[in-house]
Amino acid sequence: MQTGSFDQLSPEIAMRAVENSSGRPLDGTLESYHSYVNRVYGMRAEDGERLVAKFYRPGRWTREAILDEHAFLLDCADAEIPVIAPLRGLDGQTLHAARAPADDGGGEFLFAVFPRIGGRTFEPETDDDFLRLGALLGRCHVAGARREATARAVCSPALLTAPFVNELLADGLVHPDHVDKWKDTCESTLRAIAPLFENTRFQRIHGDCHRANIIDRPGTGLALIDFDDMMMGPPVQDLWLVLPGHAAESRRELNLLLEGYEQFAPFDISTLRLIEPLRFMRMIYFLAWRARQRNDAWFRGSFPDWGSEAFWIKETEDLLDQARVISGEGRAQTT
Repeated sequence: MQTGSFDQLSPEIAMRAVENSSGRPLDGTLESYHSYVNRVYGMRAEDGERLVAKFYRPGRWTREAILDEHAFLLDCADAEIPVIAPLRGLDGQTLHAARAPADDGGGEFLFAVFPRIGGRTFEPETDDDFLRLGALLGRCHVAGARREATARAVCSPALLTAPFVNELLADGLVHPDHVDKWKDTCESTLRAIAPLFENTRFQRIHGDCHRANIIDRPGTGLALIDFDDMMMGPPVQDLWLVLPGHAAESRRELNLLLEGYEQFAPFDISTLRLIEPLRFMRMIYFLAWRARQRNDAWFRGSFPDWGSEAFWIKETEDLLDQARVISGEGRAQTT
């Protein structure tokens, strides 16, 4: 597993790279924005325009995979779907590279520059909120269905989640006193849910469509942000993350999402059976991505207990609880 590190990426390197790629001098303003995976900086050009530079974690995505993200964003923007698309640089491209000096290791960092667009995190509460959100996702998926993302992950148990399980085991990260139980829980659940994904239509989706990645802009409306985890997957993946709880506890909200969605695109109701399996898969996905950050200085300082025995006890129990939901032994699920 490649862990990557941003220790070589200084603010000076980041600002100089943005100036060189865009041909626009900056006024020296630099804000560091919270991001679990990438390094994201707010900057300002001398003409006053505010920009956001996203530096992609080394080794996480290939150049082709990042360009798949940009292509999806540009397709959405062309269809007048409210997203924040990357800006083209002097060379007409949306993806650029910065390099640390040789005496600092010479690491390369791929990055893109976006316009900074304000808004507040969207917290859907009313019927109209969920209808609007469903309509936005339906429009996004219409654009997503127009082409494939050949360099992106495929959201299935075998192609996405099983490799993460194998990575964590191969790196010896699971506490030895709990590794057998954790491994058995993961492998048995993935075997059980794999048939549910057979004959399911996959297309380009946002992939990480939780509430923090939806903003509400006064006078403009809802917008989707942060397509960093876009993938090929079932459209239902982008719906369940905004629900307030398990599928069976969120029937009202789910029905409203689907009503808004189907104003723009048909939805395969049979894929609602994938919601709780997808929740299990996401738990492993998130665990694996956190593991890939474990050598970063900021991560060690922010999560000192990550990887401890207590940590793995809780992770294992959480996965077991979700496996029970899937099997019907826990909370009732939507069928």
